[in-house]
Amino acid sequence: MTETTPSSPGAAPDLSDIESMGYEQAREELVATVSKLEAGGTALEESLALWERGEALANRCEQWLDGARDRLDAARARRESAEDQD
Repeated sequence: MTETTPSSPGAAPDLSDIESMGYEQAREELVATVSKLEAGGTALEESLALWERGEALANRCEQWLDGARDRLDAARARRESAEDQD
């Protein structure tokens, strides 16, 4: 897992690696992040960094799901169009 603590207080963690993640990888890391937050015992700065990373991971998963939904909708539309032409 990527380092989640910012380099200085108030600095946002580096989330650039999330953009290249596939759905399964982002989901697995999101589950681990949520588990760590729920377990507690982390310092405030680390908790904030974990929260921000979790939000970014959830957004990445949503992007993948939205893309999959769009692809399914497009495939259905092509099938319906082909059926209408028959």
